[in-house]
Amino acid sequence: MSVFERYLSLWVFLCIIVGVILANLMPGMFGLLAGLEYASVNLVVAVLIWAMVYPMMVAVDFSSLKRVGERPKGLVITLVVNWLIKPFTMAALGVLFFNFVFADLIDPADAGQYIAGLILLGAAPCTAMVFVWSQLTKGDPNYTLVQVSLNDVIMVFAFAPIVALLLGVTDIAVPWETLVLSVVLYVVLPLVAGAITRARLVQRGARRQWPRSRRASSPPRCWVCC
Repeated sequence: MSVFERYLSLWVFLCIIVGVILANLMPGMFGLLAGLEYASVNLVVAVLIWAMVYPMMVAVDFSSLKRVGERPKGLVITLVVNWLIKPFTMAALGVLFFNFVFADLIDPADAGQYIAGLILLGAAPCTAMVFVWSQLTKGDPNYTLVQVSLNDVIMVFAFAPIVALLLGVTDIAVPWETLVLSVVLYVVLPLVAGAITRARLVQRGARRQWPRSRRASSPPRCWVCC
């Protein structure tokens, strides 16, 4: 891995600090950017994440997707961590920190909101960053696509019951528009664009290679009679 990739966590931390400073210096501009959203999905963030995911999608080879089932261990580990460990661990950490560790620093009403936010975050597996980390580690784009797609399908059906269980309510309002829009923005559109780009690149490469192969396979010409 390059220096940039090796210290990615440090760059993220520095970006957070710079972002907080700029938000306090220019609150109006950042408020305007934050208001550019639809169904609780910020469009500016969507464009930036789309730019990160798109190169990964170009590397997806649909013809090799059928071989992904030959390696089920990775899929099983991902499903167990995402749906049997992570949501409950996130809720436990939220209760631990906001109700005990930071109980004297945060208002109880605000603490409940923070815990609810952590539960919502923990019950929704990240889509875009999976592609980013797979790209950084030179992972298999086809295997990554299958993992993300399977998790997105499960998320549509399992998100509401898990969140309702962890929050202790049964009438929670599930942001279905946010879920569907996120899947379309972060998976479907980049995947379609990547497939089109890959097909055009392959076609262009075949066109460039065809005249060479034709010349190589042509019989030598006899300059006396030809």
